[in-house]
Amino acid sequence: MQVKVNGEIRDVNEGSTMLDLIRSLGVEERVMASALNMEIVKQDAWGNAVLKEGDTIELLDFVGGG
Repeated sequence: MQVKVNGEIRDVNEGSTMLDLIRSLGVEERVMASALNMEIVKQDAWGNAVLKEGDTIELLDFVGGG
C-alpha cells in the first residue's frame, strides 16, 4: 500500500505501524515528533499506530544550529 511520508509517496506493507515505517527508514534515533494525518503521535504510541492506504505522515527531527 502507499502512504505519503514528508511529501514523498512510499510503499509500505499492509498492517505496518508508524514504528515499522520509522525503523524501515533508518531514522528511529533522529525522529523527535511525528504526525499521522495531522494528528501528533507520541513516541510510545508508534507501535500501535497502524498505517492505512493514503495516510499522510510527517516525521520531524530537530537540528541544532544558530
